[in-house]
Amino acid sequence: MWHVVCGNCDCAFKFKIADTPHCRRPSYGSHSLWSWTIYWIIVAAALNGSAVNMRLFLLLLASVMLAGLTVATSSSSSSSSSSYSYYRLPTALRPRKYNLRVLTHLENPEALRFEGNVKILFEVLENTKNITLHAKNLTIDESNITLKDTSSADKKNCISSTEVNSIHDFYVMHTCDQLVAGEIYELTMPFSADLNRQLEGYYRSSYLDPVANKTRWLSITQFEPASARLAFPCFDEPNFKAPFVVTLGYHKKYTGLSNMPVKEIKSNNEIADYIWCEFEESVPMSTYLIAYSVNDFSHKPSTLPNSTLFRTWARPNAIEQCDYAADFGPKVLQYYEELFGIKFPMPKIDQIAIPDFSAGAMENWGLVTYREIALLYSADYSSLTDKQRVASIIAHELAHQWFGNLVTMKWWTDLWLNEGFATYVASLGVENINPEWHAMQQESLTNLLTIFRRDALESSHPISRPIEMVAEISESFDQISYQKGSTVLRMMHMFLGDEAFRAGLQSYLQKFSYGNAEQDNLWESLTQAAHKYRSLPKSYDIKSIMDSWTLQTGYPIINVTRDYDGGSAKLTQERYLLNTQIGRSGRGGCWWVPLSYTTQGEQDFNNTAPKAWMECGKSGEVLPKTIKDLPGGDQWVIFNTQLTTLYKVNYDERNWKLLIETLTSGDFERIHVINRAQLIDDALYLAWTGEQDYEIAMRLVEYLQREREYLPWKSAFENLKRMKNIIRQTPNYELFKRYIQKLITPIYIHLNGLNDTFSSIEQQEEVLLKTMVGNWACQYQVEDCIPVALNYYRSWRSEPNPDMKNPVPINLRQTVYCTSIRHGTDQDWQFLWTRYKNSNVAAEKRTILTSLGCSREVWLLQRYLELTFEPKEGIRRQDSMWAFQAVAYNEIGFHLARDYFMNNVDFIYKFYHPITKDMSRLLPPISEQTFLESDFEDFKSFVSNNRGSLKGLEQAIQQTLETMLTNVQWKERNYNQVARSIEVLI
Repeated sequence: MWHVVCGNCDCAFKFKIADTPHCRRPSYGSHSLWSWTIYWIIVAAALNGSAVNMRLFLLLLASVMLAGLTVATSSSSSSSSSSYSYYRLPTALRPRKYNLRVLTHLENPEALRFEGNVKILFEVLENTKNITLHAKNLTIDESNITLKDTSSADKKNCISSTEVNSIHDFYVMHTCDQLVAGEIYELTMPFSADLNRQLEGYYRSSYLDPVANKTRWLSITQFEPASARLAFPCFDEPNFKAPFVVTLGYHKKYTGLSNMPVKEIKSNNEIADYIWCEFEESVPMSTYLIAYSVNDFSHKPSTLPNSTLFRTWARPNAIEQCDYAADFGPKVLQYYEELFGIKFPMPKIDQIAIPDFSAGAMENWGLVTYREIALLYSADYSSLTDKQRVASIIAHELAHQWFGNLVTMKWWTDLWLNEGFATYVASLGVENINPEWHAMQQESLTNLLTIFRRDALESSHPISRPIEMVAEISESFDQISYQKGSTVLRMMHMFLGDEAFRAGLQSYLQKFSYGNAEQDNLWESLTQAAHKYRSLPKSYDIKSIMDSWTLQTGYPIINVTRDYDGGSAKLTQERYLLNTQIGRSGRGGCWWVPLSYTTQGEQDFNNTAPKAWMECGKSGEVLPKTIKDLPGGDQWVIFNTQLTTLYKVNYDERNWKLLIETLTSGDFERIHVINRAQLIDDALYLAWTGEQDYEIAMRLVEYLQREREYLPWKSAFENLKRMKNIIRQTPNYELFKRYIQKLITPIYIHLNGLNDTFSSIEQQEEVLLKTMVGNWACQYQVEDCIPVALNYYRSWRSEPNPDMKNPVPINLRQTVYCTSIRHGTDQDWQFLWTRYKNSNVAAEKRTILTSLGCSREVWLLQRYLELTFEPKEGIRRQDSMWAFQAVAYNEIGFHLARDYFMNNVDFIYKFYHPITKDMSRLLPPISEQTFLESDFEDFKSFVSNNRGSLKGLEQAIQQTLETMLTNVQWKERNYNQVARSIEVLI
């Protein structure tokens, strides 16, 4: 006799209604009218028992079974939309423990899939008759959902119906009886799905086994920010923490990994050669930090004495590239234990390099996942820049084990508490382990240069901002959360001092361990520490100061007007914006600014503590500030020592001229190297927006002919690149080229050009400087740069086995490859493309990808664009943006790439969907090189006509359009003035 089990009732629904008076009606996933009609016809057929009715019964039974299967196929078809529409989960329930069992099938490439069940133990905080959690794109067998009251076997309950809210991915189960506050229930839900290709949720990846010449498959998770729901039903919000017991089923030839160590491995009694691997119960954690993988990788152990079990995993043919990560990882983990005063709370940590991975890396607690380029390092193929990137990313992810994992933000509004802290603390970690890199200085300046640009857009956003949709969460993983978050934390570290800063962090972490917090909780801990160590006056608190940096968009420009006779300076502040059409009324806002400064007589750049503050009134108004006891008219003053705070400074003309005099003819190295970079950046930005004259800015930049340090040149090249992107499309480009040649020839000669002198370089920053200068020198045909580059490339091409032996110096490969493709033949391009396809090193592959776009042959560039978006050609989806950007930043390729994007936007959107953030990375080269009003208007029309194919890119599109507008303004206002200034200098 066929029967439908009713929820968790012991009874079965039989065709004699009287037999089961207490049992609820069966549900097939909805309350729709046709479901109930079918239900009653079945009942009537069963009761009457006639042959006709039985035939009708069987027909309708098949319909019901089919309907039940269809309903379960995806959340969106389970039933009509849910009446619950708030974007956050209800607070009536709280998970207490998950038991997750997942069986993964990797043997058949045509059927890569998984199935399993999740058993959720949850507490009821308020009486309710529904269970609302998250599920997306899962097949859920609703007939096998069970619900138990754990307090007594006699208390029966079941699911009477389900519904969904597809906007917020809610899966709502209505219960037969009320869930009672204070009780603990056990919900079991079966689920299944394909291992998707979208690089989120539980998905597939692969690599080519070179020995067997076969594709090897693996499975991996990527759940942040909201994709655990694609892998199993769960309460998928960061403040619903609970312990997890994960059990993975898979073929015995594979390895299973998860957050915790293996507890037990058993045979699977139902599938031959399969096993069940159960992992130990985890500490309480958010769903986005759960991770698991089934793979055939190899690993390198690297545990330090008396430290956590530490392993680094990669595909077998890349395992030798794990040495550096295996050495660096445990060291930085140990540093964090000392910094935070808390031992790493997990019994082991694995880090694993995934061939297909959208994010750079992911901090899953105990199982950190990386793109290959972010974890693997080869001394024979990876440059110093590549090595520093690996160190920085590992340090970032391991910092998350405390900031993000141990203490997690309550909601994505405070994502920056995760990302800003990890970014800043990572630079502390790298500096501690490799002080010779000067990572703190480099990272700080890089972040500041990035934010000075991004946050000067009106379309930017606050560090901490409201989040209501999943798409908005994804958009928040941007430079504001990471780099600006890091920058304001560095500012706070500097004005608090090391002792108070560390004490405040340790107090915060200890207080909220295994829980959730918001930024005000952090401000409270730091205020207490600041007052204890007397690094802030009692009348000041961290919240007032830091809210001005985290809750409002942008940053200030401080105008310094000196009274040379009176020995004082008047300071005013307003928001700095690139869009010059915005009037004073749109430049409001007030920031609490710690004011550090030094004078030509003092030259004390080591003291970064504030000598004064710019304050804000209770209603947010700017309070006037005057600085006294300054020197007379023969000495300059510099504010913001070592660029500790995120603001720009505009001095009066006399102070600028005093600074220029020191830089161009005086003892310029007495000015701190970061402040030299600051002066270049400020002068060129202020000239860009008209607050400064280009004659002054270009005279200041002229001093670079004397400069031999990396950071000032980095600042200069970042600014000159923006000018180049516009000027190279105009008749004055020849003039600009001659100016650049004059500027960089002395440093090029000083560094011995492209000659391989790296073994004799003692300062690591000089390696970076030589690499950067060589790149610009070949672009601008300085001295012997192009012939030397071409000679290196010819030597490589003549090697019998070019994949095994490459005579091009590692740190010059980007420059040599690009120059040789730019000035080379079709055969040169094909040679490099073949090297890309044969390469086993992710860093080398990226270098080649960016170089292949340097060609000046239109047909090659067009072909390359098409190869970029054809996965079968060997460019993985996560790497496609590098190829596209390479073409788009090429002066010949720019128009081709822009037209390709605009003509194929539907295809490109589908190519990246649902991770549209990757698509947004195609936009910067388009925005940065558009400066004609007609092109700007064309792109605006394109956006208006293609909203559907730009969904999820709203923030990126706004910033793209605003960047184009500021370029149009610059061309109209400054183009002729720049040409005149350059003519004078050359």
